[in-house]
Amino acid sequence: MAEEHGNANTSQDQTGGANAAPKKITWPELVGSTAEGAKQKVKEEFGDSIRVQVVPPNTFVTMDFDRQRVRLYVDSSGNVARTPRVG
Repeated sequence: MAEEHGNANTSQDQTGGANAAPKKITWPELVGSTAEGAKQKVKEEFGDSIRVQVVPPNTFVTMDFDRQRVRLYVDSSGNVARTPRVG
């Protein structure tokens, strides 16, 4: 029965629409990578529809939520220090 359910989900996903896989909203795998590499990876997922901001250490940012933005918080070496996320 589990196999039947899995096959049904696969065929629904292939048709697109409401059952299509959503885009990612977090990238935990990017922690420790360079800011440029992380920025490129996020842009691969979203293209030009999203802004990627690199945030240096000890920098103040606004607390607003923006679906068109991903912030990359980096350490003093320029590597991603926190999980990037949409917002």
